[in-house]
Amino acid sequence: MQTSNDDVRTRQRRGASTGGTSLLEFALVAPMVFILLFAVFDFARLFYVEMNLQNAVREAGRFGVTGSHLSDPNHPGQNLSRVNSIIQVAQRAAIGLDVSNIQISSAGGGTGSAGGPGDTLIISLTTNLKLMTPIVAQYFKNGTYTFTVAVSFKNEPFPPGNTS
Repeated sequence: MQTSNDDVRTRQRRGASTGGTSLLEFALVAPMVFILLFAVFDFARLFYVEMNLQNAVREAGRFGVTGSHLSDPNHPGQNLSRVNSIIQVAQRAAIGLDVSNIQISSAGGGTGSAGGPGDTLIISLTTNLKLMTPIVAQYFKNGTYTFTVAVSFKNEPFPPGNTS
């Protein structure tokens, strides 16, 4: 069976006219794909920051219950206070996140005290994360998510002189 010249021309015209359709479909679908991609990225950041902050307060608590002190980098031969040592450990473990709003308290000593031997040490940290995707950010106040993580440990029986 032979094809006529009209059939060949018809097929050529159909192929040429669909070239712009692919570009139009991409232009319609691409924004949705990118928004979805950035939303997934935002939620991944939320989970990463949450886990990182939990790890930071956990590491600080583990250090704090021992009654240990870090050496003071500004005054060689001297140690930081126990509370400042705990804050320093949290900052190191937080890997670049803001831990300026850390609260250290104990059941017996109250706020600003890491407590003595056998006391309960409580460390809490609150920080904010600005979201990048406007569609996701609209569901959070001012486009930021506020994290609050806390941990409590019972202090080990360390020498009472290590409480300050």
